[in-house]
Amino acid sequence: MILVLKKSATDKEAQHIVQLAREWGFKVNLSRGVERTVIGLIGDERELRDKPLDVLPGVETVLAVLKPYKLAASEGCPEGTRIVLPPVKKGGRTVVIGGPELCIMAGPCSIEGREMLLDLARLVKQSGAHLLRAGAFKPRTSPYAFQGLGNEGLRLLAEARATVGIHVITEVMDVRDLDAVAAVADVLQVGARNVQNFTLLKEIGKLRKPVMIKRGLASTIEELLMSAEYVMSGGNHEVLLCERGIRTFEPMTRNTLDLAAVPVLQRETHLPVIVDPSHGTGHWDLVAPMARAAVAAGADGIMVEIHPRPEEAMSDGSQALLPKTYVRMMKEIGRVARVLGRKV
Repeated sequence: MILVLKKSATDKEAQHIVQLAREWGFKVNLSRGVERTVIGLIGDERELRDKPLDVLPGVETVLAVLKPYKLAASEGCPEGTRIVLPPVKKGGRTVVIGGPELCIMAGPCSIEGREMLLDLARLVKQSGAHLLRAGAFKPRTSPYAFQGLGNEGLRLLAEARATVGIHVITEVMDVRDLDAVAAVADVLQVGARNVQNFTLLKEIGKLRKPVMIKRGLASTIEELLMSAEYVMSGGNHEVLLCERGIRTFEPMTRNTLDLAAVPVLQRETHLPVIVDPSHGTGHWDLVAPMARAAVAAGADGIMVEIHPRPEEAMSDGSQALLPKTYVRMMKEIGRVARVLGRKV
């Protein structure tokens, strides 16, 4: 059950509802959005049949949610969730994910060294993008492949964030690394291989740090939403979803980028939806066309990979854009966004 409170509802009224619900034996999730406060009641809804929820002070709407993803369901926040990242530096840029402006995340697949990372961070910022993406810990299919620089990579990422003044997103793979990654990242990333690492999701749910969850290689949309539910049920409601392609029978692309997932997710959930055409295609020449298509489909943002020398990249060089190609792509998706009344 979802209770949407009036704009005029006070903290005292919200806490009164929370207290009542707990007395009735329900688990309660209180979410304060930009426009509304929403209270989710999780438990046997039959116990609420005789409860006058709609007359409680501060309540505007009472919604029964039959979907298994109670907190992520669109009914919980009809106006959509907006995630706000405060400026990295005083006087810097505030980033809003889920609003009229598209959120662009760009950078190298892996952190390979200081100079390259700083150069790309400057490029990303100058291009108008919002977050630097770069991996310190890299999940790889082969145990012999480059696994990332680990804690040294985090140190370099923190330096790039502070020096350039740009928000950063990076992947966390292990609960043991969670505190170290959270200390550096403005947004945590849960990769496709960890989308059902429920122990990790539960621990992230205890944080008050935005997290982007990537769809798994063979995950259904409902399974992706249930992963978001794990985080949200722990109290962390700042969740983004990322479509990054799923495994199908087609060998011509690395994955099959499911752009239909964008409007489906926007129908089913209030959470922002990001598209990753780099992993979704695996080929640099397909990234820009699919980025344009993702914007046209209504995505709230794009994540792409850049490398100055893709042929020398330690990971995923075949899908990395050269800087000049990336800049051209930014202009292209900007034009598509304007047709839809959005901007980059």
